[in-house]
Amino acid sequence: MWGKFRSWLENLAPAHVIAGYYLLAVLISILLFSIPAVYRPGVNLSMMDIIFMAVSVVSDTGMAVFNIAETFSVFGYFVIIIILQFAGIGIMAISTFFWMVFRRKIGLRDRRLIMVDNNQYALSGLVKLIKEILQIIILIEITGAIVFGIHFLRYFPTWQEAFVQGLFASVSATTNAGMDITGESLVPFAGDYFVQVVTMILIISGAIGFPVLIEVKDFALGRKKNFSLFAKLTTSTYGILLVIGTLLFYLMEFQHYFKDLTWHKGFFYALFQATTARSAGLTTMDMNDFSLSSLLVMSLLMFIGGSPNSVGGGIRTTTFALNVLFLYNFARGNRYIKIFKREIHQDDMMKSIAFTTLALIMCFISIVAISISDPQHQLIEIIVEVCSAFGTVGISLGITPDLSIFAKCILMFLMFVGRIGLTSFFFIIGGKKKKENYRYPEERVIIG
Repeated sequence: MWGKFRSWLENLAPAHVIAGYYLLAVLISILLFSIPAVYRPGVNLSMMDIIFMAVSVVSDTGMAVFNIAETFSVFGYFVIIIILQFAGIGIMAISTFFWMVFRRKIGLRDRRLIMVDNNQYALSGLVKLIKEILQIIILIEITGAIVFGIHFLRYFPTWQEAFVQGLFASVSATTNAGMDITGESLVPFAGDYFVQVVTMILIISGAIGFPVLIEVKDFALGRKKNFSLFAKLTTSTYGILLVIGTLLFYLMEFQHYFKDLTWHKGFFYALFQATTARSAGLTTMDMNDFSLSSLLVMSLLMFIGGSPNSVGGGIRTTTFALNVLFLYNFARGNRYIKIFKREIHQDDMMKSIAFTTLALIMCFISIVAISISDPQHQLIEIIVEVCSAFGTVGISLGITPDLSIFAKCILMFLMFVGRIGLTSFFFIIGGKKKKENYRYPEERVIIG
């Protein structure tokens, strides 16, 4: 019996195995969240709430149906931190770490799983990549925790509480989980620009993409003279979206929410929301105070999400960039897409269009389905909820606890897809690639 199961498991495609690992992580998280010690005395949660919390934490989304600060104990905080680490860095990255610790040989199949989980195209250098990812992320989180812990001494009565808050805030920001144990996200620090700047640095470090961080490190150490096309495209797209998002938020709220604020406070509100809306979910203000236009822009940013091979979800920055480049070049009659003195591979162009189309269809169906099952909520509230789940952001207008079980299941599905990535999801629904032994005659069709 075990032999048949093992044979079946070995014949599975890497994408199926990766999805299975994340499902197993969800099951383990459900068991951990079923331990009474993770909650404060007197707290009792339904199984649906526990499952939703487990999916939210494993996907680094941060959507919750209850207040984390009022629900979990200190032990529960550390359980969440551990799960966020596994989910944020990646199941295969953590597995590789333990394989190296126990001196287990990392075989070809394991390397293929690492390759799929990290969106890589080659098997060479994968173990080195994982080592560098672990080193950089842990160093960033520890630095953030120390900086926050020291700064939070002015806010909390004991150094233990200050450093627990600092550690949780650092891990939550770096993994873009958007969770908090203040009970009010970062609203208590709306006037503390130091906390906001450090948080934004941590958020960007987690969302910009692990390969970009490695290239920046190698460049700073003199090991690398030129950046790859991926690093250039990802960084420029991320920066452009950040600038455009900040300007749009500031202009749209200038005569609305920011009307009675100083220019610098309004600017930091806009900058922070443009940063956190991409994949983090932490907020310095009540999202219900935003105008309809700002909420729509925020939904678009959440739909785009972070960069490939990062802790972010969504269609990813490079997918969005390739779509924009394709539209621009198609309008100009250019058959090939060129950027930074490089030509984009046709397969990557097809994948970007396919991923975006699939994501739009999934989100549209989800919005319609939730609108039917929960008609008491406004359309914009549902749009924000769906885009937030798909982008693994965690921002909500406060309707998550009131959603039906059917709506919560839809959000959990979107969070899971956002975490494993559209590449793996495409392989799962598409199955194994089959070689075609024949072709049909070509014929043109009328388009547009």
